[in-house]
Amino acid sequence: MSGTLFLLPCPIAAGSLDAALPAEVIAIARRLGHFLVEDAKTARAFLKEFAHPRPMRELSIVEIGHAPRGEDIEAWLAPVLAGRDVAIVSEAGCPGIADPGGTIVAAAHACGVRVRPLVGPSSILLALMAAGLDGQRFRFHGYLPIPADARTASLKALERESKSRTETQVFIETPYRSAPLFDAVLASCAPSTRLAVAADLMGASEFVTMRTVQQWKAAGPPPLQRRPAVFCLLAA
Repeated sequence: MSGTLFLLPCPIAAGSLDAALPAEVIAIARRLGHFLVEDAKTARAFLKEFAHPRPMRELSIVEIGHAPRGEDIEAWLAPVLAGRDVAIVSEAGCPGIADPGGTIVAAAHACGVRVRPLVGPSSILLALMAAGLDGQRFRFHGYLPIPADARTASLKALERESKSRTETQVFIETPYRSAPLFDAVLASCAPSTRLAVAADLMGASEFVTMRTVQQWKAAGPPPLQRRPAVFCLLAA
Protein backbone atom coordinates (compact mmCIF):
# COMPACT_ATOMS: atom_id res chain seq x y z
CA MET A 1 0.00 0.00 0.00
CA SER A 2 1.40 3.39 -1.00
CA GLY A 3 1.80 6.37 1.27
CA THR A 4 0.33 9.83 0.85
CA LEU A 5 1.80 12.66 -1.20
CA PHE A 6 1.23 15.88 0.76
CA LEU A 7 1.39 19.33 -0.81
CA LEU A 8 2.87 21.57 1.87
CA PRO A 9 2.81 25.37 1.41
CA CYS A 10 5.93 27.16 2.58
CA PRO A 11 5.09 30.62 3.97
CA ILE A 12 8.44 31.26 5.66
CA ALA A 13 9.17 34.25 3.43
CA ALA A 14 5.79 35.77 4.24
CA GLY A 15 5.99 36.09 8.01
CA SER A 16 5.05 34.20 11.17
CA LEU A 17 4.68 30.47 10.63
CA ASP A 18 2.16 30.13 13.45
CA ALA A 19 -0.05 32.76 11.83
CA ALA A 20 0.27 31.27 8.35
CA LEU A 21 -0.24 27.53 8.94
CA PRO A 22 -2.84 25.69 11.06
CA ALA A 23 -1.57 23.56 13.93
CA GLU A 24 -2.74 20.39 12.16
CA VAL A 25 -0.60 21.16 9.11
CA ILE A 26 2.47 21.82 11.27
CA ALA A 27 1.83 18.55 13.14
CA ILE A 28 1.70 16.61 9.86
CA ALA A 29 4.90 18.24 8.62
CA ARG A 30 6.71 17.43 11.89
CA ARG A 31 6.06 13.70 11.50
CA LEU A 32 7.26 13.44 7.90
CA GLY A 33 10.76 12.33 7.01
CA HIS A 34 10.74 12.64 3.20
CA PHE A 35 10.53 15.95 1.38
CA LEU A 36 10.68 16.89 -2.31
CA VAL A 37 11.66 20.55 -2.23
CA GLU A 38 12.09 23.37 -4.71
CA ASP A 39 15.09 24.76 -2.82
CA ALA A 40 16.95 22.79 -0.15
CA LYS A 41 18.19 25.84 1.79
CA THR A 42 14.71 27.36 2.07
CA ALA A 43 13.22 23.98 2.97
CA ARG A 44 15.70 23.41 5.82
CA ALA A 45 14.94 26.85 7.21
CA PHE A 46 11.23 26.06 6.97
CA LEU A 47 11.63 22.73 8.78
CA LYS A 48 13.69 24.36 11.52
CA GLU A 49 11.08 27.12 11.87
CA PHE A 50 8.45 24.69 13.11
CA ALA A 51 11.00 22.70 15.15
CA HIS A 52 11.01 19.43 13.28
CA PRO A 53 11.84 16.84 15.96
CA ARG A 54 14.44 15.00 13.88
CA PRO A 55 17.90 16.30 13.01
CA MET A 56 18.16 17.67 9.46
CA ARG A 57 20.78 15.05 8.57
CA GLU A 58 18.26 12.28 9.25
CA LEU A 59 15.65 13.72 6.89
CA SER A 60 15.43 12.94 3.19
CA ILE A 61 15.40 16.35 1.49
CA VAL A 62 15.53 16.00 -2.30
CA GLU A 63 15.83 19.17 -4.35
CA ILE A 64 13.59 19.14 -7.44
CA GLY A 65 14.46 22.66 -8.60
CA HIS A 66 12.30 25.22 -10.38
CA ALA A 67 11.64 22.96 -13.39
CA PRO A 68 11.56 19.28 -12.31
CA ARG A 69 12.81 16.85 -14.93
CA GLY A 70 10.35 14.18 -15.95
CA GLU A 71 12.96 11.43 -15.96
CA ASP A 72 13.58 11.97 -12.22
CA ILE A 73 9.98 11.65 -11.06
CA GLU A 74 9.92 7.86 -10.82
CA ALA A 75 12.82 7.90 -8.35
CA TRP A 76 11.30 10.78 -6.38
CA LEU A 77 8.04 8.86 -5.95
CA ALA A 78 9.73 5.60 -4.94
CA PRO A 79 9.41 6.28 -1.17
CA VAL A 80 5.69 7.03 -1.36
CA LEU A 81 5.10 3.97 -3.53
CA ALA A 82 6.94 1.97 -0.86
CA GLY A 83 4.42 3.13 1.74
CA ARG A 84 6.05 6.25 3.18
CA ASP A 85 4.39 9.65 3.37
CA VAL A 86 6.16 12.35 1.34
CA ALA A 87 5.62 16.11 1.06
CA ILE A 88 6.30 18.49 -1.80
CA VAL A 89 7.51 21.86 -0.47
CA SER A 90 7.82 24.92 -2.69
CA GLU A 91 10.27 27.73 -2.03
CA ALA A 92 7.69 30.28 -0.82
CA GLY A 93 4.17 29.48 -1.91
CA CYS A 94 1.89 26.58 -2.77
CA PRO A 95 3.20 23.57 -4.71
CA GLY A 96 1.70 23.40 -8.20
CA ILE A 97 0.36 26.99 -8.10
CA ALA A 98 2.94 29.18 -9.88
CA ASP A 99 5.48 26.83 -8.29
CA PRO A 100 6.79 23.37 -9.24
CA GLY A 101 4.98 20.21 -8.23
CA GLY A 102 2.25 19.73 -10.81
CA THR A 103 4.07 17.13 -12.90
CA ILE A 104 4.92 15.11 -9.79
CA VAL A 105 1.31 15.23 -8.63
CA ALA A 106 0.13 14.07 -12.07
CA ALA A 107 2.53 11.13 -11.92
CA ALA A 108 1.31 10.28 -8.41
CA HIS A 109 -2.29 10.17 -9.63
CA ALA A 110 -1.24 7.90 -12.48
CA CYS A 111 0.27 5.52 -9.92
CA GLY A 112 -2.85 5.56 -7.74
CA VAL A 113 -1.16 7.49 -4.94
CA ARG A 114 -3.34 9.52 -2.60
CA VAL A 115 -2.64 13.25 -2.97
CA ARG A 116 -3.55 15.55 -0.10
CA PRO A 117 -3.22 19.36 -0.31
CA LEU A 118 -2.56 21.02 3.02
CA VAL A 119 -3.99 24.38 4.03
CA GLY A 120 -1.65 27.33 3.69
CA PRO A 121 -1.50 30.86 2.30
CA SER A 122 -1.51 31.48 -1.44
CA SER A 123 -0.35 35.01 -2.24
CA ILE A 124 -2.35 34.86 -5.48
CA LEU A 125 -5.68 34.24 -3.74
CA LEU A 126 -4.86 36.57 -0.84
CA ALA A 127 -4.16 39.38 -3.31
CA LEU A 128 -7.40 38.69 -5.18
CA MET A 129 -9.35 38.68 -1.92
CA ALA A 130 -7.90 42.04 -0.91
CA ALA A 131 -8.08 43.66 -4.34
CA GLY A 132 -11.76 44.60 -4.31
CA LEU A 133 -12.05 43.59 -7.96
CA ASP A 134 -14.09 40.84 -9.64
CA GLY A 135 -13.53 37.60 -7.72
CA GLN A 136 -16.18 35.68 -9.69
CA ARG A 137 -14.30 35.82 -12.99
CA PHE A 138 -10.51 35.95 -12.92
CA ARG A 139 -7.56 34.52 -14.78
CA PHE A 140 -4.02 33.88 -13.57
CA HIS A 141 -1.20 34.51 -16.08
CA GLY A 142 1.94 33.87 -14.03
CA TYR A 143 4.90 35.94 -15.19
CA LEU A 144 4.58 38.35 -18.11
CA PRO A 145 7.29 38.69 -20.79
CA ILE A 146 10.49 40.47 -19.76
CA PRO A 147 11.35 42.39 -22.99
CA ALA A 148 9.67 45.81 -22.90
CA ASP A 149 7.83 45.54 -26.23
CA ALA A 150 6.49 42.06 -25.50
CA ARG A 151 5.50 43.08 -21.98
CA THR A 152 3.59 46.11 -23.26
CA ALA A 153 1.79 44.02 -25.88
CA SER A 154 0.87 41.45 -23.22
CA LEU A 155 -0.50 44.12 -20.86
CA LYS A 156 -2.62 45.66 -23.61
CA ALA A 157 -3.97 42.22 -24.50
CA LEU A 158 -4.81 41.48 -20.86
CA GLU A 159 -6.59 44.81 -20.56
CA ARG A 160 -8.67 44.08 -23.69
CA GLU A 161 -9.59 40.64 -22.33
CA SER A 162 -10.48 42.12 -18.96
CA LYS A 163 -12.77 44.69 -20.56
CA SER A 164 -14.52 42.29 -22.94
CA ARG A 165 -15.05 39.56 -20.32
CA THR A 166 -15.36 41.70 -17.15
CA GLU A 167 -12.57 39.52 -15.82
CA THR A 168 -9.82 40.29 -13.32
CA GLN A 169 -6.37 39.55 -14.72
CA VAL A 170 -3.83 38.36 -12.13
CA PHE A 171 -0.07 38.20 -12.70
CA ILE A 172 3.10 38.13 -10.61
CA GLU A 173 6.67 39.31 -10.74
CA THR A 174 9.99 38.63 -9.06
CA PRO A 175 11.43 41.14 -6.55
CA TYR A 176 13.85 42.83 -8.95
CA ARG A 177 11.26 43.39 -11.68
CA SER A 178 8.18 44.38 -9.67
CA ALA A 179 8.78 48.14 -9.90
CA PRO A 180 9.45 48.13 -13.67
CA LEU A 181 6.32 46.05 -14.23
CA PHE A 182 4.25 48.55 -12.24
CA ASP A 183 5.64 51.37 -14.40
CA ALA A 184 4.78 49.39 -17.53
CA VAL A 185 1.17 48.94 -16.40
CA LEU A 186 0.78 52.69 -15.90
CA ALA A 187 2.33 53.41 -19.30
CA SER A 188 0.28 50.78 -21.16
CA CYS A 189 -3.22 50.83 -19.64
CA ALA A 190 -6.16 53.23 -19.74
CA PRO A 191 -6.61 55.78 -16.92
CA SER A 192 -9.85 54.13 -15.80
CA THR A 193 -8.37 50.62 -15.47
CA ARG A 194 -8.17 49.52 -11.86
CA LEU A 195 -4.92 48.03 -10.56
CA ALA A 196 -4.38 46.35 -7.19
CA VAL A 197 -0.81 45.81 -6.02
CA ALA A 198 0.03 43.39 -3.19
CA ALA A 199 3.48 42.76 -1.70
CA ASP A 200 4.83 40.84 1.31
CA LEU A 201 1.41 39.40 2.11
CA MET A 202 1.13 38.18 5.73
CA GLY A 203 4.48 39.79 6.49
CA ALA A 204 5.31 42.69 8.76
CA SER A 205 5.70 45.02 5.75
CA GLU A 206 2.52 43.88 3.98
CA PHE A 207 1.22 46.29 1.34
CA VAL A 208 -2.10 46.00 -0.53
CA THR A 209 -3.66 48.94 -2.38
CA MET A 210 -6.11 49.26 -5.27
CA ARG A 211 -6.41 52.41 -7.40
CA THR A 212 -7.19 53.35 -10.97
CA VAL A 213 -4.22 53.91 -13.26
CA GLN A 214 -4.98 57.63 -13.15
CA GLN A 215 -5.01 57.62 -9.35
CA TRP A 216 -1.74 55.67 -9.22
CA LYS A 217 -0.11 58.27 -11.47
CA ALA A 218 -1.21 61.02 -9.08
CA ALA A 219 -0.26 59.12 -5.91
CA GLY A 220 3.12 57.86 -7.05
CA PRO A 221 4.54 54.33 -7.14
CA PRO A 222 4.11 51.83 -4.30
CA PRO A 223 7.14 50.56 -2.32
CA LEU A 224 8.08 47.64 -4.58
CA GLN A 225 11.87 47.74 -4.70
CA ARG A 226 13.17 44.19 -4.26
CA ARG A 227 9.75 42.90 -3.17
CA PRO A 228 7.81 40.07 -4.84
CA ALA A 229 4.40 41.35 -5.90
CA VAL A 230 1.03 40.21 -7.15
CA PHE A 231 -0.87 42.45 -9.58
CA CYS A 232 -4.65 42.35 -10.16
CA LEU A 233 -6.03 44.33 -13.09
CA LEU A 234 -9.65 45.03 -14.07
CA ALA A 235 -10.52 47.26 -16.99
CA ALA A 236 -13.50 49.61 -16.77
